[in-house]
Amino acid sequence: MDKWINIKRSEEEVNLLAPLTWAYIGDAVYELYIRTNLVNNTNLKPHDLHIESIKYVKAQAQAKILREIEESLTDEEKDIVRRGRNAENHHLPKNANVHEYMYATAFEALIGYLYLTKQDNRLNEILSKVVD
Repeated sequence: MDKWINIKRSEEEVNLLAPLTWAYIGDAVYELYIRTNLVNNTNLKPHDLHIESIKYVKAQAQAKILREIEESLTDEEKDIVRRGRNAENHHLPKNANVHEYMYATAFEALIGYLYLTKQDNRLNEILSKVVD
């Protein structure tokens, strides 16, 4: 049953994926991290869990997180962020300005890239800075 999560692509293969693909998987990984953290550390009811999780997963929050950790990123991670931020996305954000949305996409791209390349220690290190 756990084989689906253990599939590994080479770093070269992951580098060939579009940055928006990294962001696509990064969005899911980050959302799961936040939801799991809230379930494990609160006694909130499902609706309240949803309300609380929005505080972390909305574009403004993700953009803020990226700005806070940007200086601690490696050169390779900064390049991943740059590629995610500059990816041509035709989606118009509903609840964020374009600049915040670009930074949120960059954050999700970084999370997705680290996940897909199985850099679990670094992924955990970055995600641990997210939740108070």
